[in-house]
Amino acid sequence: MVNCNIKYEYILAIEASIAAGKVIMEIYQKDFQIDFKNDNSPLTEADTAANSVIMEFLNTTEIPIISEENKQISYDIRKNWSSCWIVDPLDGTKEFIKKNDEFTVNIALVKNGLPEFGVIFAPATGMLYFGEVATQKAFKINVNNWLHSVSDILKEAAEIKPRIESNTIRIVGSRSHMNQETLDFVEKIKLENLKEIEMVSIGSSLKFCLVAEGSADFYPRFAPTMEWDTAAGQAICKAAGLKILDTHTNLEMSYNKENLLNSYFLVTK
Repeated sequence: MVNCNIKYEYILAIEASIAAGKVIMEIYQKDFQIDFKNDNSPLTEADTAANSVIMEFLNTTEIPIISEENKQISYDIRKNWSSCWIVDPLDGTKEFIKKNDEFTVNIALVKNGLPEFGVIFAPATGMLYFGEVATQKAFKINVNNWLHSVSDILKEAAEIKPRIESNTIRIVGSRSHMNQETLDFVEKIKLENLKEIEMVSIGSSLKFCLVAEGSADFYPRFAPTMEWDTAAGQAICKAAGLKILDTHTNLEMSYNKENLLNSYFLVTK
């Protein structure tokens, strides 16, 4: 059972993720138009509709927001923020377009550059993950087509923990970004541990969730990501007792940076 004193902002983030998921699924179940951004990444009406829903919730707080689908705010302003929301209203737009169900809503609350709470909702499956770093607890629950109230979610969610030792090592990777650096990492882990390696491919921020819940051991990401791709997953993994390391510095990844592009990173025990 989740701490009954969970902060209002955390409850709001959970509510926002579920509300956004409803809108996403309404669009998912019909034909939808696909546009493209300046960087040639896809954009659907689900991205913008989910963003609007989330903004309605989060704008009731006095906490500023960084969202993939909002106009980006100058660092001259952002550098003065002690806290901010970091949002990806539809993470895995390519998976959404492919209709393989592997897309999520990501919402994180960041303080002093580090995530303190994160929620990831996979609306196609109903799986909801969330974690609070301060309490070192992360949870998951299937919301059963959104029939649960948030109070029920907080009562019924099951705590998740990283995987214990086993005879094989499971490494989770992206369906779209498998590259030589990732393959080299896999070989390195195999040689160091002298165990069989099993690769698990899945889209969006669900990769973080698999490691947090103990379905995988590592998530190496040697390809570009943005802060909104990772902040919620980092909060959940850190709450579950994992480390999320910037491979350039070997320190925890930080947020609300001048450049919102992440370094390569590794999720590990």
